[in-house]
Parts: sequence; structure tokens; C-alpha cells
Amino acid sequence: MIHDIAIIGAGMAGASLASGLGGAGRVLLIEAESQPGYHATGRSAAFWTESYGGPAVQPLTTASHGWLADGGFLAPRGAVHLAGPGDAGLLDAMLATFGDRIRLERLDRAALEAMIPGLRPGHAHALLEPSCRDIDVAALHADYLARGRRAGVDLLRDARVAGMARRDGVWDLALADGRRVAARIVVNAAGAWAGAVAAMAGARPIPIAPLRRTMVQLAVSPAPSPALPLVIDIAGTYYMKPDAGGRLWLSPHDETPAPPGDAAPDELDVAVAIDRLQRTVDWTVLARERAWAGLRSFAPDRAPIYGFDTQAAGFFWFAGQGGFGIQTAPAAAMIGAALLTGGDLPDVVAAVDVERYGPGRFGQAAKLTALRT
Repeated sequence: MIHDIAIIGAGMAGASLASGLGGAGRVLLIEAESQPGYHATGRSAAFWTESYGGPAVQPLTTASHGWLADGGFLAPRGAVHLAGPGDAGLLDAMLATFGDRIRLERLDRAALEAMIPGLRPGHAHALLEPSCRDIDVAALHADYLARGRRAGVDLLRDARVAGMARRDGVWDLALADGRRVAARIVVNAAGAWAGAVAAMAGARPIPIAPLRRTMVQLAVSPAPSPALPLVIDIAGTYYMKPDAGGRLWLSPHDETPAPPGDAAPDELDVAVAIDRLQRTVDWTVLARERAWAGLRSFAPDRAPIYGFDTQAAGFFWFAGQGGFGIQTAPAAAMIGAALLTGGDLPDVVAAVDVERYGPGRFGQAAKLTALRT
């Protein structure tokens, strides 16, 4: 059987795109693991924040809100961008960048003390981003997989792609276990493995950098209120939020280069995170209960890549979605499906500058029109 589209990677990126393509021919979703979403998708900090990822990402996040909210995947949280000693100027820079796009409110020390009990002296300035929400990542991913299944998308598990070759307009994919898959178009939604997949296809060598992000779950006293906002250090050295079980999720906001694989936390990063927490609040850390890490994969300009490759015919990029791939999944899937099928962009993303995300932006030798056949 020759599939019309084969998507490599069944995490949030691949699953959402497959769902959007359901009915657009024979679509195959190829997953290297036995469980889709095992890597980055299953290790997310699970929040939707319009400012996260910067101005290149914000239009995608904002456009995704309605779909996520209507589906019941969002819950109120709110975010506080907290300035430490000497960092108040960074709040002004954030306002200058997002002030006309996102609702941001200045907070004084009294307001901060009400939101973050035990806040240490020196933290007197912050911005509130009230639109921030928690995301039910597991339910969202499962929903996309179910929608794709109902639309006729096939899912192939335990299927690591080991080689690729294109002949007579058809991609021949060799799987590590000896199976073979044929497809007219291949979509690279492989996350941390996107660079390796592109190399197998002879596509433009866009350096996708997998960066490790660590998260630790702590028992602290006093226990965090369920109403505690997502607290993000404006200097980018940590963030924290409560979980549903009365524990605290804390990250040192690390970005350590790492090879594609099953990422594991580094105990030094865990210790750094706890130290930064204790410099911010006077809470007592009772126990380090568990820690995990995931790989967030970025293009050189830290914006996602959507579109047909300018070097390898029939090869489509849907990668480089960093740590914002979940909160932008609905908009990204709409854009990806439209580009793949040649259809019109849905109204909700019609105002998004799609060309800024194309793979042709890398390298002066990029063709003006990407190859579709």
C-alpha cells in the first residue's frame, strides 16, 4: 500500500496534524515507541501562556486558545512574571514586547504577598498575565489520537525509521525491524529526532537542537495553595506551579544540549532549582519526591518550522516546536494541514504570518518555492 502522507512521530505534533488531515487521503502515523507521547509530550509542565516562546510564537498560542478552551482542555491558573533584585527593567522590556498583544498588569509588593505567601525581601515588582491556563496534556493528546483514528488515520507503533529513499515520486521508509512503508509525502514531526530524520531524507540540513529541561516535584511547607499562579522568574532562572496533589512542580529553566533519547534529570540541575526556590520564598522543602526531564527541540531562530523542504521533494517539516508545541498545537495543526493539502487557512489562523515559519528561511540558497512533488 502507498500512503498519501506518512507522519514520523506520534507525539503532540504528529497526533494533532494527523487529526487535522483525517479524510485527506491515506494517512499513516509512525511512532518509534510503544506508547505515543512517551518523550516530550508526556513530560510537559502543562501550561498555556501567551508570552511563552516570544513574539514569534505568541500568534500561534493566541490562535490556539479557542480550540483548547472549547474542548475543555484548559483550567484557570494565571502567571506572575517575578523580578528579582535588579531585574525590574526586564519587566519594562516585556511590556514593550507584548503590551499591545497580551493583557499584562503590574503588581506591587502587597499584591505579590497576597499571591505568593512567604515571598522573600527584594522581590517587589512583577507582571501578572491573567490569561495563563493549565493544559490537560494527556487528555489533549488522547483526543487528537482518537480523532485521527475515527478519521481513518492508521497508527504504527514500535516503528523506528532507519532509512529513507525516494523513487518515482514515492518515499520508501525502512523501519528498524525490517518492515517497509511507502508514502508520497513524509512529514517530519520527530521532535528531538527531527535533524536525524531530515538527514536520512537528504533534506535541507537545518540544525534542530534538543535541549534538556528538568522538572522536580517537591513536598513543601506550607503546602502550595491550589490558587498559586505559575511563577516565572523574569530573568529565566526558574518557574514553579502547584500540582493537583498539593505538591510543587519546579524547574531551573535549564536548556542543556543533549542527544535525542530518553532524557533523564541531572541531580545538579535539581539542586540548582531548589536553591533558586529557597532564595525566592521562605518555604521549607520537606522532600524531593521525583524528578524528570524532557527534550525541547529548537530551530536556530527558536521559531517552529512548518512547510515543504526546499531540497528534498515531498518532505514536509513540522518540527522545532521547542517547549511551546503543546500550547500551539491547534493552530500549528491547522496551518500544517492547509500547507500539506493546498487548502485555505481556517479563519482562526488566517491572520498568522505563515511564511515566517517556512524552512526556506534558513540559508541563502533556499528556493523561493518549496518542492511538493
